Amino acid sequence: MAGTTGRKVAFLGLGVMGFPMAGHLVRAGHAVTVWNRTQAKAAAWGAAHAGTIAPTAAEAARGADFVMACVGNDDDLRAVCRGPEGAFAGMRPGAVFVDHTTVSAQVTRELAAEAAGLGLGFVDAPVSGGQAGAQNGVLSVMCGGDEGHYAAAEPVIAAYARVCRRLGPSGSGQIAKMMNQIAIAGLVQGLAEALRFGEKAGLDGKAVVEVISQGAAGSWQMANRHATMLENRFDFGFAVDWMRKDLGICLATADQIGAPLPVTALVDQFYKDVQAMGGGRWDTSSLIARLRAFDGAR
Repeated sequence: MAGTTGRKVAFLGLGVMGFPMAGHLVRAGHAVTVWNRTQAKAAAWGAAHAGTIAPTAAEAARGADFVMACVGNDDDLRAVCRGPEGAFAGMRPGAVFVDHTTVSAQVTRELAAEAAGLGLGFVDAPVSGGQAGAQNGVLSVMCGGDEGHYAAAEPVIAAYARVCRRLGPSGSGQIAKMMNQIAIAGLVQGLAEALRFGEKAGLDGKAVVEVISQGAAGSWQMANRHATMLENRFDFGFAVDWMRKDLGICLATADQIGAPLPVTALVDQFYKDVQAMGGGRWDTSSLIARLRAFDGAR
C-alpha cells in the first residue's frame, strides 16, 4: 500500500463530521466511494464531490484499500461492519478499517478481533475538533491498533487531520477520546459558572475574557465559545445528546477500571437537565443556559 495519494477509499457515514471528511479525501487525490444510511445525504455528497455512491456498506468497501467509518454509537458500528451488507463482507484481505466513531473500547476490541480473523486491519481513530475541525481539515485523531495498520492508514487520515497519533493497541484511541471528553466536560462547566458569575456581578463578560483568556484560565472553549454563551446562542457544534452518549461511555468504563470521575458524573447530570429543558440538540456550551434557568433568569 505504498503512496499517500490515489488510494481507493470507502467512507461510511455522512453526518456533520463524515460529510466534510470524505470531501477532504477526494481533494487529497483518493478515489472515494461513500455510503450513508440515509441515501439523500449520500446524493447530496455526490452532487458536491467527485466520488461514487454505493447502495450498501459492503459495496462501498469492495476493493477498497481503506474503509473509514463515522457513525453514531456501538450498535451502529456493529451494524455497519457485520452481516452480508456490512463492510467486512466487502473488504479484501489486507485492507484496513479505520473507525472514527466515538464508541466503547469494548466494541472496538471486539470488532478488531473479528477483522483480524478475516485478514483485515482495524484502527480505532476517534476525532476531536468538532464540525468546524472536520470542515477545515484540522481534526485531532487519537488512534489505537497494530503499528503496521496505523502506519498504512495515517497518510490517508492526514487529509483531514492536524495531528494524528497512535497511542497503543486496539481500544487506546477510544480511551484517549474518553479522556478528551472528561476534560471538556469540566472545562465547559467551569467556563459557564465563571461567565454566569460575572453576569450576576454586573461585569462585561467579553471584556473580562479578553484579559483572563491570556492567563492560566485560557482554553479553546473560552476562546471559541464565550461570546456565543454570553449571547445565549447554542448552535455551534457538538450536541448535548451526543455528549451524554460519550460521557455515558466514560462513566461505564470508569466503573470497569475503578477510576473515580466525580466531576464528570456531576456534569453529565447537568447535561441531563439541559435535555429536560429541550436542549438536546444545543451545543455543549449550553450549560450556561441551565445556570440561568436554575437561578431564575429570563
